[in-house]
Amino acid sequence: MANLDEKSSELKTKKAKVVDGVVFALLLIGAVVMVFPLVYMVLSSFMTKNQILSANFSIIPNPWKFGKYAEVLQKPEFLRGLRNTLTVAFPVLLVGGFTSSLAAFSFSKLKFKGKSGIFLGLLATMMIPFAVVMIPQYVMFTKIGWTNNLLPLIIPGLFGNVGIIFFLRQNLTSVPDSLVEAAKIDGCSYFKMYYSIFLPLMKGALMTQLILWFMGIWNDYLAPTIFIQDEKWFTLQVVIRSFNAYYAVNSDYPLIMAASVLAILPTLLLFFFFQRYIIESMAVSGVKG
Repeated sequence: MANLDEKSSELKTKKAKVVDGVVFALLLIGAVVMVFPLVYMVLSSFMTKNQILSANFSIIPNPWKFGKYAEVLQKPEFLRGLRNTLTVAFPVLLVGGFTSSLAAFSFSKLKFKGKSGIFLGLLATMMIPFAVVMIPQYVMFTKIGWTNNLLPLIIPGLFGNVGIIFFLRQNLTSVPDSLVEAAKIDGCSYFKMYYSIFLPLMKGALMTQLILWFMGIWNDYLAPTIFIQDEKWFTLQVVIRSFNAYYAVNSDYPLIMAASVLAILPTLLLFFFFQRYIIESMAVSGVKG
């Protein structure tokens, strides 16, 4: 019996190893398929036009050309797009981060009539895709004269982000409510309570969510395309689209690829440097009820 048990356990171990090997191979193939377009984009930014258009497919530049990055950085429209994107991002992150954290504190620790209903109403808005509301928003912004500038991209974000409110509220559920009562006894106002006690406690989660929000603003393409038609207000992603339309006619694909690499570089660096905090924040916010 002992020998049979040992053989059975050995067979199970071998089967588990085979299954693990197959799963690893499939995941590796999937990872290569997912990463290959990004790798090819970076490598093709160092190629010549003739190599990209050649019938012989190649991923290694021959010869290596480094001049396209300097050429992109000398384009005034690229620099203008970068400036416009940062003009949108900084006020939205600063003011929107403040209003989001303040709302999260209120929904988590304060008691007021209709709190649960208002919070559920906010969460319900997360289920409405932007495609549903973009036409009414465009009509509204046009009537008040906000289109063809950056206001439609900035003003709504100043009132906060529902996703950030939800995650920060989840983060604050681990903080005991007795802190609020103790602060009241000490004579703290609600705002001082938020600023002095709870904001430092959710600082890490807030910074993580702001990084994710910045990545969303940086990569936003649909909203600027809808609300802005004047080239001087184009954000970076719309500038990349205009590069694709203009330089593809001349087959200058290396320049388009170089511009695309420069456009994604900040978000990639942010993710690689802060990925541990991002993953931890998402995990913690997801398990707290």
